Amino acid sequence: MKITPLIQKYILHWGEMGTRWGVNRTVAQTHALLYLSPEPLNAEQIAELLSVARSNVSTSLKELQSWELISVEPVLGDRRDYFVAKGDTWEMLLTIIDQRKKREIEPTLTMLRQCVLEMEDDTETPKVVKQKIDTMLTFISTLNDWYEQIKQLPKGTLVSLMKMGSKIAKFIPIKTSKKA
Repeated sequence: MKITPLIQKYILHWGEMGTRWGVNRTVAQTHALLYLSPEPLNAEQIAELLSVARSNVSTSLKELQSWELISVEPVLGDRRDYFVAKGDTWEMLLTIIDQRKKREIEPTLTMLRQCVLEMEDDTETPKVVKQKIDTMLTFISTLNDWYEQIKQLPKGTLVSLMKMGSKIAKFIPIKTSKKA
C-alpha cells in the first residue's frame, strides 16, 4: 500500500481525533490505516507505513483487538499475523459505541444504582443532591435503554432515522410538561 497525500491526511486527522476521544494517537492511526487498506497488513508493514516503532504497533494492535475493531486474517504461505479492520462504517460505529458503553456507561450505571440504594439510609446528604443523582440515573438508564433498542434496527432503518433528523419529532405527541 502506498501512502498518498490524501491517505496521509486521513490517517493524521484520525490520529488527532483519537487523542481527543481519549485514544492513543498511534492506536487511532493504525485503525485508520487498516480501515483504508484494501488488503490485510502485518505489523511490520504498519510500522513502516506509519513510521512508528514496531513495539508501538504491537501495543496498538492489541488495543484495537481488545476493542474488537480489527481481526487477524491469515495469509497463505506466511506465518505472520495480518490485520484487517472489522466491518463497514456502521459496524465500526456500533462496535465503538458498544465498547464505550461497556467501559464507561455500565460502570456509571452500577455506581449510580448503588448510590440510590445508599440514599435510602443516608440522612446527611441534602435532598437536592439525592434528586440530582436520581435524575442522572434516570437519564443514563433511558439513554442506555434507547441505545439497546436502536442497535437492533436494521442498518437501512438506522440510516433512514438519521436522515430524518428533527423531522422525527412530528411523530411524537406534544407534552406540556417541562420535566424530562
